[in-house]
Amino acid sequence: MPEPTKKDETETQSAPPPPEQKTPQDGGTGKDKDEDDTSVSTPPADGMSKPAERKDSVWSIGEGAPEESEKRDDSQMSTLFIEKPQSGSVSVGGNITFIAKVEAKDLLRKPNVKWFKGKWMDLASKAGKHLQLKESFERHTKIHTFEMHIIKAKENFAGNYRCEVSYKDKFDSCSFDLEVTESSQAAQSIDIRSAFKRSGEGQEDAGELDFSGLLKRREIKQQEEEPEVDVWELLKNANPSEYEKIAFQYGITDLRGMLKRLKRMRREVKKSAAFAKGLDPAYQVDKGGKVRFMVELADPTVELKWYKNGQEIRPSAKYIFEHKGNQRILFINNCTMADDARYYVTAGDEKCSTELFVRDPPILVTKSLEDTSTYVGERVELSCEVSEENANVKWFRNGVELSDDPHSRYRIKVEGKKHTLIIEEAAKNDNATYSVMTTGGQSEAKLSVDLRPLKISLALEDQTVRLGQEIHLKCEISENVEGKWYKNGQLVEASDRVKLYHKGRIHRFVIASSAVDDEGEYMFVPDAYNINIPCKVHVVDPPKLHLDGLGENNTVTVVAGSKLRLEIPITGEPTPKVVWSRGDKGITDSGRIRAETYPDSSCLVIDAAEREDSGPFRITLKNEAGEDTALINIKVVDVPDPPQAPNVTEVGEDWCVMTWEPPANDGGSPILGYFIERKKKQSSRWMRLNFELIKETTFEPKKMIEGVAYEVRVFAVNAIGISKPSMPSKSFVPLAVTSPPTLLAVDGVTDTSVTMKWRPPDHIGAAGLDGYVVEYCFEGNGFSQGISTDLSEELLEPPFHVEADEWIVANPELTDKTKFTINGLPTGSKILVRVKAVNAAGESEPRYHPQPILVKEVIEPPKIRLPRHLKQTYTRRVGETVNLVIPFQGRPRAKVSWEKNGSPIDKNHINIRNTENDTIIFIRKAERCHSGEYDMKVEVENLVDKATIDIQIVDRPGPPEIVIIDDVWGENVNLSWKPPKDDGNAAITGYTIQKADKKSMEWFTVMEHYHRTSATINELIIGNEYYFRVFAENMCGLSEDATMTKESALIAKDGKVYKYPVYNDFDFTERPMFTQPLVNTFAVAGYNATLNCSVRGNPKPKITWLKNKVIIMNDPRYRMFSNQGVCTLEIRKPSPYDGGTYTCRAVNTLGEAEVECKLEVKVTQ
Repeated sequence: MPEPTKKDETETQSAPPPPEQKTPQDGGTGKDKDEDDTSVSTPPADGMSKPAERKDSVWSIGEGAPEESEKRDDSQMSTLFIEKPQSGSVSVGGNITFIAKVEAKDLLRKPNVKWFKGKWMDLASKAGKHLQLKESFERHTKIHTFEMHIIKAKENFAGNYRCEVSYKDKFDSCSFDLEVTESSQAAQSIDIRSAFKRSGEGQEDAGELDFSGLLKRREIKQQEEEPEVDVWELLKNANPSEYEKIAFQYGITDLRGMLKRLKRMRREVKKSAAFAKGLDPAYQVDKGGKVRFMVELADPTVELKWYKNGQEIRPSAKYIFEHKGNQRILFINNCTMADDARYYVTAGDEKCSTELFVRDPPILVTKSLEDTSTYVGERVELSCEVSEENANVKWFRNGVELSDDPHSRYRIKVEGKKHTLIIEEAAKNDNATYSVMTTGGQSEAKLSVDLRPLKISLALEDQTVRLGQEIHLKCEISENVEGKWYKNGQLVEASDRVKLYHKGRIHRFVIASSAVDDEGEYMFVPDAYNINIPCKVHVVDPPKLHLDGLGENNTVTVVAGSKLRLEIPITGEPTPKVVWSRGDKGITDSGRIRAETYPDSSCLVIDAAEREDSGPFRITLKNEAGEDTALINIKVVDVPDPPQAPNVTEVGEDWCVMTWEPPANDGGSPILGYFIERKKKQSSRWMRLNFELIKETTFEPKKMIEGVAYEVRVFAVNAIGISKPSMPSKSFVPLAVTSPPTLLAVDGVTDTSVTMKWRPPDHIGAAGLDGYVVEYCFEGNGFSQGISTDLSEELLEPPFHVEADEWIVANPELTDKTKFTINGLPTGSKILVRVKAVNAAGESEPRYHPQPILVKEVIEPPKIRLPRHLKQTYTRRVGETVNLVIPFQGRPRAKVSWEKNGSPIDKNHINIRNTENDTIIFIRKAERCHSGEYDMKVEVENLVDKATIDIQIVDRPGPPEIVIIDDVWGENVNLSWKPPKDDGNAAITGYTIQKADKKSMEWFTVMEHYHRTSATINELIIGNEYYFRVFAENMCGLSEDATMTKESALIAKDGKVYKYPVYNDFDFTERPMFTQPLVNTFAVAGYNATLNCSVRGNPKPKITWLKNKVIIMNDPRYRMFSNQGVCTLEIRKPSPYDGGTYTCRAVNTLGEAEVECKLEVKVTQ
C-alpha cells in the first residue's frame, strides 16, 4: 500500500478545527492472579490494559476496548477495501492526506464511509480549516476514493484513527496511526492556566487541577511571562457563539457551571442609589494569595454587610474590613479553595454581588524517578517527591496514563510529598518507560525486567489409572511463571472437565473423571522458557456388558424362519476377549449359529431361526482389569392362523355390518387386532379398509358403491406379524334412493306462470335418476303461519301444515330437466312449490321453496353490462371480423336499439342480434367506413339505459406525397418529404428510406422506423448516381407503395470543391420559462413528499424555493435538486405544519419566472 502523501491544501471551511486530544500508548498487562490453592488459573492473556479515559476530554484515542481490538483484527480480512489508509507522520504545521479506496463493481450505489478518531469521535462534524473530507469516483475503473486531509497539523492531532465502510449487510474497518513530531522551532511554553479546570458549584471536584493539557510535554520548559487574562471578563463581553472557543482556548472544562455563574453576573443591574461604584463581576487569585473587594457608597452612613454563599462574614485575621471615605474594602488573606465562592454586599435594601475564582500554584517534581532493573515476579517500586503534600500527580507507561483502578495490576501509593508506583509481581511485558507528571514538571525512568534461570524441582510422573478415576499431574519449578499444558503435541485449554491450577511455583493438571480418550503423552511448558516436562498417562477399564436394550430377564424374541442378529455393546480397556456358549458347548465363529466380535460390540447370529433354538445363551468378557458375564434368553415365535370366513349381517346404501370368529392358534403371541379388506366381486384387487388395528370381531365397512356386488375378508395380527387372509364372505349389493334436489329457486314470474329452477341431488345413487316431479299448492290451504323469511334457506320440511292431497302435480310426466314452468295460474295468487327426485328406488325427500310466490310480473330496470375492453376504443384492422357481445338486464320485454354516429345502423352491412339477456353486433369483414361511435339503448317501459362503443378500423397508410432531394455534398444526400394524405385511420409511427444505384436499380434499406420528415443519407459511393424512395408506416405496417425521388443524386468525384453555406450565429439566450409547472399535491404525514417542475433558460437560471413567500434556506427538512432543468424539492417526513403555498423562482440576467402550488398534509387516523 502507498504511504500517506502530503498535500498543500488551500481550501478552508468555516467549521472549527479538531479539539485537543491525547495519544495513549500500550498499557500494562492484565490483573494479578490470585494464589489461592483452590482457584483455577487460565493462561494469561497478553493483551494490554485499557487506559483510563479523561471524563473532560473531547477526543479520547489510543487502545480501545477488547472488542474494538477484535474488530480491528477482523478488518485485516478486507471485504470492501482495495486500498486502506496507512499510518504516517507529519511535523507540526505540516499537511498530510490519508486515502481509502473501495471497488464499486458489485455495489449498486455509493458505500457509506465514516472517519473516526479514537473509539467514537466522528470526524464528519469536525471538518474545517484543519480537517477536510473528500470523495471521488472513477467511472472507468469503478473505484470510489475517499480522502481525509489534515492541514497545519498540531501536536494534539496525533493518535489512532479509524475508517469504516458499510454497504447493506457488508462492513469493513481499518485503523491507522498519525504521529505528529515537533518542528525545529522552539516549542511553545507551558501555560499553567490551561491546566486550571473548574467544575460547577457545589461539586466535590470544584477547583481541582486537570493535567490533560500538559500530557504531551516530555520535557519541562521554561515558562514565559504572560499577561494575566480575566476569563470571566472575556466571557462577559463575548458573543454566546464564542463561549465554546474561549473555554477551549483557556482550558476550561466546566463550561456549563461557568455559564450558570455568568448568567447571574449578566443579569441587568438597575442603577443603584446606595452604591456609587459596585463590585466587579468576578475576581481571581492564586491559592495562598490575597484578594481585595471594594465598593463605593453614595451615602457613607448606610450600614454595610458582607456575605459569602449567603453567610455573613465577620471580621477576623482572615477577613479584614477597611473604610476610606466612601469606600468600603474587604481583604481576604491566605486564600484557599474553600474561598472559591459567590460573595455579595448589602447596603440597606440593595445588594451587589461578585464571584471569586481561586487557582492552585504549579506542583514541581523535587526528586526524580530512577532507572530500575529486576527479575520476573519481583516487587517493583518507582518513587518520586513533589513540592506539596497530597498533590494531584499522574503516572504514565510509555505515554499512556495509568489509573488507580482496584482491578489494575498497578497500585499508586501517596505518603505526603512522596508518590510511589508499585508492581507486586513484575512481568516480562512490564519493560517500559514510566513517567510521572505534575502541573509544574515531569520525570521518567526505565524499568527492565529479566527472567531468572529456571530449575525443575519436581518433574511429572507416568500414571496408570482406571476409567472414571482422577488424573492428577503435578510439577514444581523454581520460578513463579505461567505455562501451558500439551497432550500429544496439542494445546490443552482449561474447561469444565479439565482443571489447570497454578499456585506460586507449583502447576497441577486435574481431570476428575478420566475417559479412554485421556490416554496419551502429556507435557508442561513454562512461558518464556525453552523447557518442557513430559509424562505418560495409561487409562484402563474393566470389561462390561451393556444389556439396557434387552427385554425383561434379558429375553430376545425372534420370528421363526427369520435371521437373528443380536448385537451386545461391550466396553473395556484394553479390549476384552469375548466367549459365547450354550450349555456346556461353546459357539464358534461359523455355522448357522455363530458369534462375531468387534472392538466395541459382539454379535450372536442365528440364520433361519427354529423353535428348537429357544433357550439361554451365555456371553463372557475378560481382560487384565476383570471379567463380566450374562445369560440371554432366546424365544422363537410365529404369526397366527387365519380367522374363519366373516358373515355379513346387515346392508345399507353404501355400508354393511360384518362379524367373524378369532383364529384357533395365535402363534405364541396374543392377538393384537384385525385388518379388513374388501373387493368388487368381478375384481381381483383387494383394498385395505382400516389402517389401525380393530380390537373387536365386528366392523362396518362404508363408502361402497350402490348396485355393485362386494366381498370382504379378515387378517389376524399379533406382535410377530399378519396372518394369511380368511376365506371371502358371501357377496352382497348396497342400494338406496337419491337425496333431495338442491338450490330450488324462482327463475321467472309472469301474470299467469311461475318458472322454477333447481340443481340435481347431491347424491343420486346406484339406481340412477329417472326425472323430477314438481308440485304446488295455493295460499289458504293451511300455510298462513310460520313461514320462513330467509330466502337463502333450503327446506326439507314444509314451512306449514299441508295435507298430502292438497298438493297439485304440475307435470304428470317426469321431466329430466332442472327447469320447469307452471302455467295457468291466476294472477295475484300465492303458491308454494316443492320438487322431488325419482329413481328406481322411489321418490326422494321433497325440496321446498322457503317463501310463497306471488303470481305477478315484476319490472326490472334496464342495466347495460358493458365489458371492460369496450370502455376504451375498440381497434381492428381492415378485413378482420368484429363480433361484440354486450350483456344487459331488464324485465319484461327489454327493447334494444343501435345508432352509429347519431344515425340508424345499415343492417345490410352490420348485423345486430338481440336476445333477452344480451345483444350482438357482428361485422364479417370490417372496412374503414365501419369506424365510428355506436350508441346502444335498452328500454323497459319508461326506463332507459345507454352506452357508447368507439370502434376504429385501421389500415396501412398511403405513401408520402412527394420526396425531394434538398442538397448533395461530399458522400451525403439530404432528403425531405411530406406525410401521406391517407394515414390509414391511425397515427404515422415512422418511415422507411431505401436507396438504389441508377445502374442496377436494386433497392436497399438505409433507415427504418424513422420519425422525422427529413433525413441525411451518409456514406454513399463517390461517382455513383442514386434514386431514393420512402415508405410510410403505422400500427398496421408499411404502406403498399413508396414515393420515389423524380431526380437522381450524383455523388461527385474528387476535384470538386464543396462550397459551404454561410450561417449566421444563432442567439441561444433566453429568459427563464417553466415548461412544466408545479401541481397541487396532497401528502401523508410522516412520508416524504416531492414537488417537481421543469425550467429552461440561457444563461442557466438560479433556482430558489419559497414557502409562503419566504425563502427556504439551511433547513435540514428540505432537500433541493436541479438536474437537466428538472427542479425537485423533497420534504422529509412532513407534518401538517409543512402545508402551505410553495413557489419555485428561476432568475438569470434576462429576467425571472415563478410557478407555485399548494401542498396539503393529511394525518392518517
